[in-house]
Amino acid sequence: MRLKTALSNIALMIFSLAIAFAIGEIVVRLLYKDVTVLFPRYHTDYQYGRYTIRGTRPDAEFWHTSIDGSWQFVTNSKGFRNIKEFTYNKPVNTFRVLSLGDSHTQGHEVRQDFTFSAILERFLNQHKPFAEVINTGTSGFSNAEELVLLENEGLKYNPDIVVLAFFANDFEDNMKSGLFGLDSNNRLIEKKYEHIPGVHIQNFIYSIPLVQWLSENSYFYSLFFNSTWKYFKLKFAEQTAMQANANNNTHTAGAGGFEFAVSTSATYSDYQIDLAAALIERMQRFCANKSIRFIVVDIPIMPSLYHFTSSMPAALRARLNKAHIEYITSESLLQKFNGAAEMHVPHGYNHISEFTHTLIAQELGHRILLSSITAKQ
Repeated sequence: MRLKTALSNIALMIFSLAIAFAIGEIVVRLLYKDVTVLFPRYHTDYQYGRYTIRGTRPDAEFWHTSIDGSWQFVTNSKGFRNIKEFTYNKPVNTFRVLSLGDSHTQGHEVRQDFTFSAILERFLNQHKPFAEVINTGTSGFSNAEELVLLENEGLKYNPDIVVLAFFANDFEDNMKSGLFGLDSNNRLIEKKYEHIPGVHIQNFIYSIPLVQWLSENSYFYSLFFNSTWKYFKLKFAEQTAMQANANNNTHTAGAGGFEFAVSTSATYSDYQIDLAAALIERMQRFCANKSIRFIVVDIPIMPSLYHFTSSMPAALRARLNKAHIEYITSESLLQKFNGAAEMHVPHGYNHISEFTHTLIAQELGHRILLSSITAKQ
């Protein structure tokens, strides 16, 4: 009798929760559908040498949805947004490019075949057969994590060129990762060997049946999850800011931090700029020692619809120039379209549009082909 009563109570509780969830779903769809994004985070942990960092789940297939559309993501066995697999041993006569970056590089709010990596591969194969472009972009990545991936995993693919897509939130994300810092002489130092924010939680919740379906289809669930995620991200950023202030490494980009869009009012301390520059310089030296060409791409910020600004302050550009690092400015790519073209997706998280991805790929392709022609002469 007691068992029957207990089972009845459990069934009633489940039914009540289901009704409450359904009501919540209806309310959110009616009131907040246009401003709610269904962008599930499918991170897990990867071991790269002595480092443990996050990455997108391997062999995954999922969707992102907002008022602007729906975009399918497919990852290979390494968690990269590539349908095909890439062997470490580069096939004979194959030309390889390795793309490093965050969600802009990965291609949030962009179709799988229209990231700059995918477009660049098609462009090169029209002029330079047997080209492969490996898109290792990962949502939330900092330059620190990109450096770790390059030195411990990316090198294994024997790339001929490494492309680093730099975005303004890298300044803050480098601080939040805590993987590297600067000593009193502004030299880059290793500080810790693990950065997997939110990964343990994701590993747990995605082991529960129906959670992945909810994350891609339920506006109520997404609003709740995104709000919770943002709360803890803000707390983590505040802790980072407090620690930086305690170490006299003051930065003024805002304690809130950001994962996707960046306000044009953001400013950066000397420490943040020096840290970003030191990380990029180490990537460049690493590539140079392996006879790999290294190119940095300036991913633009969206101050308003149809307008852009650069992610690179003058001080960072000066450091790149001093180190003789090749980089592509957002002005050289987009200035002629400023105020006219849609360079970012207008809603959601305002990632760069397929138009901007195409311009980046075209410029990279032209530079690569020009260097090939020059080398033959």
